Amino acid sequence: MTQQPGTHPTAADEVTELCRDLIRIDTSNYGEDRGPGERAAAEYVAAKLAEVGLDPTLVESAPGRASVVARIAGEDSSRGALLIHGHLDVVPAQAADWSHGPFEADVVDEPGHGPTIYGRGAVDMKDMDAMTLAVVRDMLRSGRRPPRDLIVAFLADEETGGSRGARWITQAHPELFEGATEAISEVGGFSYSVNDDLRLYLIETAQKGMAWMRLTAEASAGHGSFVHRDNAVTELCEAVARLGRHEFPLELTDTVRTFLEIASESLGLTLDPEHPEEVVAKLGPISRLIGATLRNTANPTVLDAGYKHNVIPGMATALVDGRFLPGNAEAFEKQLDAILGPDIRREYVYHDEAVETTFDGELVEAMSAALRAEDPGAQAVPYMLAAGTDAKHFSRLGIRCFGFAPLRLPADLDFSALFHGVDERVPVASLQFGVRVLDRLIRAS
Repeated sequence: MTQQPGTHPTAADEVTELCRDLIRIDTSNYGEDRGPGERAAAEYVAAKLAEVGLDPTLVESAPGRASVVARIAGEDSSRGALLIHGHLDVVPAQAADWSHGPFEADVVDEPGHGPTIYGRGAVDMKDMDAMTLAVVRDMLRSGRRPPRDLIVAFLADEETGGSRGARWITQAHPELFEGATEAISEVGGFSYSVNDDLRLYLIETAQKGMAWMRLTAEASAGHGSFVHRDNAVTELCEAVARLGRHEFPLELTDTVRTFLEIASESLGLTLDPEHPEEVVAKLGPISRLIGATLRNTANPTVLDAGYKHNVIPGMATALVDGRFLPGNAEAFEKQLDAILGPDIRREYVYHDEAVETTFDGELVEAMSAALRAEDPGAQAVPYMLAAGTDAKHFSRLGIRCFGFAPLRLPADLDFSALFHGVDERVPVASLQFGVRVLDRLIRAS
């Protein structure tokens, strides 16, 4: 029997404990199926959904690598469904580096921020998982139905590209997402304070493509005391240095240009499209986030060569994290080859497309209206994410994807530094703001 409104905790009441519960379930993803997996968190989510009358589907791509999907019938199922997706895995954390245990979910009363939840996943992205759970549970316990079908998905393996999560489930079980036309997920909807009366809320409408590469140099092995003109270590290091120091050409996509134009006007600045770094430098804590979307990037991350001090190895390898702008995949490859030269072999370890959509339509209007209703100083603005999310996989199903995990943040909180960082944390008030906005969005969508 459906509970009557007012006889159960509200979404804002429940979201804190849901978030803390999820953080306490260690779902650290070390890659290559190393780590505890997501099964325990998936079972927790499935049980919370079943409590309010849903029949969630739990699937595993490999032992312990579990995802959960549920569909809530809307008032008009002939309309395209809205998908809300989040991932259950988190990057590893070294407890010794943290001021509070990364899987303890301590609540700390911080000056100016109020009660704040510390823990791995607090912003990436068990906060959004908890907000989604809280809103869905409140909606169903209140006897409400969404205007159109709502699909919620809690996924494995986003942190290593989704091969055990979104990539796998969209290929193996596309029927779970049948009819979905739009989706929202992480790394968007958070506030950037311009002043006391104006906050820009960055809605992700684009993200760069991913090109994780292995570079290999080969030459003759030999004794370390001899002269070797064709040393593989030397060849590789010179190529890696060229790549790491290279500044790729500036290119403003539609999304990035729109963001910079709005941000410039809000800050009272003039945007010079030939030198956008001048505006980016004024953006404070989000300057890193925006600066990485002005051009392609390639950052060396791992070097490996040799096994003994006096032996010149016949091979040296390096790993590189490459990111390319929408529409730049082929140009990026040509740029890489020109920098590296013919003696370096380049192969992809992981490659995925860039995605971009326009900042318009009824869902965008609903997101903007929901933010303004809870924050009269809100202005929604599109932006590009330099990293990647599971949106890449859902976009292949023809779903229009946005990053929208709404949080009103303290002006002095360096939000971008918290992703994969030490002392990851989220204010409770931000979570409660998020559930109110998310509830409004679902009601209006």
